[in-house]
Amino acid sequence: MKKWILGLGALALLGGMVAFTAVSPEPLEIGKSAPKADLKMMDVSKKEISLNDAAKENGLIVIFSCNTCPFVVGNGTKSEGWEGRYPSIADMAAKADMGMVLVNSNEAKRTKGDGLEDMQARYKEQGLKGYYVLDEKHVLADAFGALTTPHVFMFDADMKLIYKGAIDDSVDSADSVKEPYLQNAIDAHVNGKKPKPNSTRQLGCSIKRVS
Repeated sequence: MKKWILGLGALALLGGMVAFTAVSPEPLEIGKSAPKADLKMMDVSKKEISLNDAAKENGLIVIFSCNTCPFVVGNGTKSEGWEGRYPSIADMAAKADMGMVLVNSNEAKRTKGDGLEDMQARYKEQGLKGYYVLDEKHVLADAFGALTTPHVFMFDADMKLIYKGAIDDSVDSADSVKEPYLQNAIDAHVNGKKPKPNSTRQLGCSIKRVS
């Protein structure tokens, strides 16, 4: 764990990013319904979809993400970032009959790597799966109280929040993961159990909002 924390500190310093945003609404509470579930957002497929459209029989996984944060895309040899794990998460979600949506809410960086065309290119280059939508004016992020990229919110079949926080405990390397929080939450859910823990500390770059 010590090695992981040092790695995150190096990412924040070298990338000029912060691990948490100082001014933001509180993240959605466990047990609450998914807000703005009917909000239509442009997907990289150029189709508009909502969270309700993306949800499947057993629920939905929402990950606030982007193209520009080192916690997502990595930082050279220093850290691989979490993005490379997205395809396997999408596979786990599909196996569990859950939908998955990546959400880009970085409104302040639309011309700096987080526009729709950038998202389309990133989706193809990285072999991403599921939906990747553009959250205009960070409406969905504000409704969720999403803080960072990445920030995970997992909902059950009734679109009630049952897990929120981090993907796992190692941004630096998938091989170093000791606590696969999201995977454990998915496994618990499909086996009729409540995720434990149901909330973990999210880490990443602050979502780049505009006033």
